[in-house]
Amino acid sequence: MKAIARSGSSLEVYNSLRRLDNWVVKADFKAYDPFDGLLSPLVPIFTFNVPRLKQAWLQSVRRFPINLRPLLGIKPVASTKAMGFFAQGYLNLYRSYRQDDDLQKMRRCLQWLIEHPSKGYKGHGWGNHFDVQSRSGYQAADTPTVVWTSLIGHGFLDAYETLGDKTYLEIAQSAAEFISNELGWVDDGDAICFNYTPSPGGAPVKGKHGIHNSNVLGGGYIARMHGIVPNSRYAELAKRSMLFTVRDQLPNGSWNYGTQPKYFWVDSFHTGYVLESLSWYSRGCGDRSHDDAILRGYKFFIETFFGDDGLPRYYDRKTRPLDIQCASQAIQTLVNLRHLDSRSITVAERVAHWTIENMQDRTGYFYFRKYPFITNTTPTLHWAQATMFAALTLLDFHQNREVAKSSK
Repeated sequence: MKAIARSGSSLEVYNSLRRLDNWVVKADFKAYDPFDGLLSPLVPIFTFNVPRLKQAWLQSVRRFPINLRPLLGIKPVASTKAMGFFAQGYLNLYRSYRQDDDLQKMRRCLQWLIEHPSKGYKGHGWGNHFDVQSRSGYQAADTPTVVWTSLIGHGFLDAYETLGDKTYLEIAQSAAEFISNELGWVDDGDAICFNYTPSPGGAPVKGKHGIHNSNVLGGGYIARMHGIVPNSRYAELAKRSMLFTVRDQLPNGSWNYGTQPKYFWVDSFHTGYVLESLSWYSRGCGDRSHDDAILRGYKFFIETFFGDDGLPRYYDRKTRPLDIQCASQAIQTLVNLRHLDSRSITVAERVAHWTIENMQDRTGYFYFRKYPFITNTTPTLHWAQATMFAALTLLDFHQNREVAKSSK
C-alpha cells in the first residue's frame, strides 16, 4: 500500500477515526442507545406500564445530562443500525487502504446483521432491540422499521458493488422486498408515504399523513435497488413516494419532519436523510424531475445548519442541543452531495474539526450531546460511534482521492 502524505484536516480525521475504531473494538461493538430507557428492569415498578409514564421514563433517561443507565440496570449491547454503519465505515477504510483487517471487520458486521433480522416477516428487516414508547405510540422491540432497513440495506449494496459478493446482493434484495411488500403505505392517489413500521398484511390506507424522511429513505433505497437489478414495481413505488415528499417541500427549500402539526419542525439530520434519498432516487431511476427540489433543499441545508466554525446546528431556528447525530449526518450528506455546491467539502471538514475538538473523548469515543453548562458524555452506539465512524471514513476516503489526484 502506498503511503499517503497527511496534513491538516486529513491527518486530524484519520487519527480521530482510528482512535474511535480502537474504542469500538475494545467495547466489543457494544454501548448504549438514546432511546433504550425501557430496557431497565425497574420500568414496571415505577411506571406501572402506563404508556405516558413509560414515555416520560424513556425521555428522562434520554435527556438527563448524566448517564443513569448503569444505575438503572441497562447494559451496553450491539445494535442493528450500528452494525450497518460500522460495516459502511470499514468498507470505506478497505476501499482506501486495502487492509484485510478492515475487510474482516466489515464482514463480521454484515454477518451479524444477516443473523439478526426481525422475525416473522417476509424479507430482511431490522429494528430496535428495545421497546419504544413515544408520542407516535408504542413500538415493541425487534419491530422492523423502514429507516433501519433502508440504511442497513445500503450497507449491503455498498459491499456488493465493491466486492461483487452475491450473498450481499441477495440480502439487499430481501430488504427491498420487505419494504415493498411488508411495510404498507399511506395512499394519497398518485403519491404514497411508506409506513414507519409494518401494517397488517402490508395493506395501504388512505390519507395524507406521514413522516418525510422515513418515506423517502424507503423509496430511495428501492430506487437504488432498481438501478442495480431492474424491477418496475420498485421504480413505481419509489416514484410515488418521492412525489409525496417533494410536493410538501416548504417555500424556503426545507421539509417539516412530518405532515401533521405535531411534526412541524425542521432539523438538520432528517433533512440530510431526505436529500440523500432524493438523490438515490434520481440516480437509481434515472428521473431528473426533482433536481430543482434537491438543489433548493441542499442550498437551505448548507446555508442554515452550520456555524462559521463548523458547529452543527440541530434546528433551522435554534442551535441547541448540540447533538452528535447532526454532526455525523452533516459530514455524510456534505460529502455525498458535494457536487451540488463547491462549499461542501470545506464545510464538511469544518464540521469534522469542530466535532473532534468538542465532542470526542480522549479515549476515542464521541459524546452524545453538549448543553450550555454540561456535556452528556454517554457512549451511545449507533447514534454517535457508528454514524461518526461511517462519516469520518467517508470524508477520509474523499480526502485520499483528492491527494491521489493532486499527486498525478
